[in-house]
Amino acid sequence: MMKRENLVSGKGIQRKVKEIAIYRDPEKLKLILNKLTWKILLEISDKEMYPLEIARRLGIHEQKVYYHIRKLFEAEAIMKVREEDKKGATAKFYAPASNAFGIELPSSGRIQAVPLPPIDNRVGAFLRPIVDLGRFHGRIVVGSPTPHGPFKTSSRDGHYASHLAFFLGQYSLVPEEFVVKLDVDVKAEKEERNNMILVGGPGTNLITQEINDSLPIRFHMARSKHGFLLGGLVSERTNNVYTGDNIGLIAKIANPWNPEKRIILFAGNKAVGTKACVIAFTKCWKKLFQNYQEEDDFATVIQGFDLDGDGKVDSIEVLE
Repeated sequence: MMKRENLVSGKGIQRKVKEIAIYRDPEKLKLILNKLTWKILLEISDKEMYPLEIARRLGIHEQKVYYHIRKLFEAEAIMKVREEDKKGATAKFYAPASNAFGIELPSSGRIQAVPLPPIDNRVGAFLRPIVDLGRFHGRIVVGSPTPHGPFKTSSRDGHYASHLAFFLGQYSLVPEEFVVKLDVDVKAEKEERNNMILVGGPGTNLITQEINDSLPIRFHMARSKHGFLLGGLVSERTNNVYTGDNIGLIAKIANPWNPEKRIILFAGNKAVGTKACVIAFTKCWKKLFQNYQEEDDFATVIQGFDLDGDGKVDSIEVLE
């Protein structure tokens, strides 16, 4: 009887994974530990071969190869991968059935936790206390997909939170409770006092609207006969105004409803600007946090670019 598992080695984010065939019958393991059998396995591990080709490579009689191929096949150590006509005969090509072989003892073994990959100091400082010590402490808040708020808009950037969550999953175990909330539910359930990661600008996310006045760089929202108009991002520290659709803001502030908690914001003038923010954080964080020091009052303006010309943002620049 044999089962297959994954053999994992290495450290950090990149690990080497090999499939290992584990034998519970030591007699089958003996079949692949014969000196000649092992040479055959080594030969076909580089490329699939047929018996006559193996015999020529090893300088031995073809019948010996056939004998050991049959034993290896019985032990489930090799598999036939294809057939090919060779001078009027059918040649069967073989390859190893696994990258590694071993034997399992009947004891139960030990359970060991697999460590999460190390987090860069700057990314870790930015995420604390929402992500800390491998745990997620807070809510991810996205705009409702139905018309809501003074803009009567439907969120078109909430799904970007899924890409963000993939990135955060490197550094955090899956939370026991469901942490993704719609902005309207956060308000209805009065959960504003939590740590929050907000995805979406004030046009689509009501919580972003309500914290706008607390941001170091703010979205300009002016009343009009049609309700509200977004006039882009306004930076008081540089007096710059950013109105492009592909402009976004990444910020971290103390929660106005509960100063002991923190809010992280990924918000664009339009949906494409929010996407640029998520790309900046998940793909270009070294550029984003080049001069970052741990602080609660942080804001930076992001511009998204379409470098490959497919009509989608795939790169960013940090404007301030």
